Amino acid sequence: MKQKMIGARFIGETLKGYGVTHVFLVQAILRRTLVELEDLGIRRILTHSEKAAAYMADGYARMSRKPGICMAQSVGAANLAAGLQDPYLAHSPVIAITGRKKPVAQYRNAYQEIFHGPMYDNVTKFNANVDTIDQLPLMLSQAFREATTGVPRPVHLDLLGFAGEVIEAAETDDNVVVEEQYARYPAFRPEPEKEHVKEAVNILENARRPVIVAGGGAVASLAGLEIVQLAEMLSIPVATSNDGKGVITDTHPLSVGVVGSYSCQSANQVVSEADLVFFIGCNTGDQVTHNWTLPMPGTSTVQIDINPSELGRSYRNTFGLCGDAKVTMQRLLEHINKKKDNTDWLKHTQQAVKEWKGLIEPLRKSDAIPIRPERLCKAITDTLPPDGVVVSDTGYSAVWSSTMIYLTHPGQRYIRAAGSLGWAYPASLGVKCAAPDKPVVCFTGDGGFWYHLAELETAKRCGIKTVTVINNNNALGQCIMGVDNAYGDKPGKRHEVYGFEAIDFARIARDIGCFGIRVESPGKITDALEDALAADKPAVVDVVTDLDCRPPIPWSPPFK
Repeated sequence: MKQKMIGARFIGETLKGYGVTHVFLVQAILRRTLVELEDLGIRRILTHSEKAAAYMADGYARMSRKPGICMAQSVGAANLAAGLQDPYLAHSPVIAITGRKKPVAQYRNAYQEIFHGPMYDNVTKFNANVDTIDQLPLMLSQAFREATTGVPRPVHLDLLGFAGEVIEAAETDDNVVVEEQYARYPAFRPEPEKEHVKEAVNILENARRPVIVAGGGAVASLAGLEIVQLAEMLSIPVATSNDGKGVITDTHPLSVGVVGSYSCQSANQVVSEADLVFFIGCNTGDQVTHNWTLPMPGTSTVQIDINPSELGRSYRNTFGLCGDAKVTMQRLLEHINKKKDNTDWLKHTQQAVKEWKGLIEPLRKSDAIPIRPERLCKAITDTLPPDGVVVSDTGYSAVWSSTMIYLTHPGQRYIRAAGSLGWAYPASLGVKCAAPDKPVVCFTGDGGFWYHLAELETAKRCGIKTVTVINNNNALGQCIMGVDNAYGDKPGKRHEVYGFEAIDFARIARDIGCFGIRVESPGKITDALEDALAADKPAVVDVVTDLDCRPPIPWSPPFK
């Protein structure tokens, strides 16, 4: 007679089979499964909020390129859904598992219960109920399949029982089947038709002022080596989206920086002057194109994307190549006949980079007190190990870090929020769980860090040794200009709507048992960072910065 297995063990063995090493959760959810996970060697990271659990799973997924798992009980499902917005926008394969009360409790004002499905519809690519043990094997397999194929995105499984206890207690005689193809992304690497590749090469070779814009899809596909190789063969400068930062090192002679709204002046100028823009794994949204002004409408474009519906979405004059970025770049390289020398265009683009750096280098070397954020970014550049990972929050944190922190080694990585303030710190813990041997530096402001300050205790309890650098100006700095514009000449307490109390986060970190150091002088930043990187515990470097500093206004093409 075939031996039966309870759902809890089935879930645990499935996760283990797919290579999951950590799950991130808020109690109470799948309690019997959690016991099985311990037996199987999978770490359970108990967090202080459901959004933090989702963000940790997101960071884990982006770093490991494996699905990240987050879980919450019925009442926490709404909070968990809110946390999936960022991985959805960032194309990250997070698998969210929740519980829900039995059907008899529905439509009867059940305590803490609302319908979960609608909340997850807009933040997942697959959203399913698991009502019976017979569904469990099918839905678990489908969750991994959906998360890793095509454009990676979150999925959601809602298990019967407020903590999923109905499903995990039931018995099944199904065998655990692991489809290894779907344990990582991209699960498949489709390639475009040969004739399309030849036509794209012809377009690229005949352009006089081409530029590459590499996005997050290029990073997800690990296409950086091929992109740099093609750029060098055809003398094409390379810009990146914020998500694409790291595809090419910031010190490479063909690198012109990040383009768009959170950008380097040089990148915006080069893209505006190009006669052909080559988008690689880039969604051509409003941020990377600076509200669709870069490139200007009508500019010729070539676009590679694994999702055919993205080809030409924002620019109608597009030649599309549907395929995985890495494989498609390999096919393009196979059809390039000879190297192209485009000296005048390269000199022009390198001059734009030189002028941009001429503007910001005095600020990156400033000894002003309070400390300028540019100076902080230079110190991170100088101390980041060759295999270091920078995890950045959104807003000004993303602007400062993506434009002022230079990645100088191919082994360095940059990961940033897709738009959710407060994402970076819990996400950095997930990144570290995925890559325990790599130095992980979180870059955030005090406004962002306040969101999930409680996860310092999680980091200490679980031994997750990240370095968190806080650009601390006691305010939501990005909001100040908008508030001042709203007030105009009218007097009032404008600080009430963007300012915070002056807090020493290093002291809080020490009280929790972490390493904490506060920096008020620019000459001491480097030593503080080096000490934090060497610490044998989670570290916080609280840097007191100037409230009046603003990143450069993004360069825009002149209106015609």
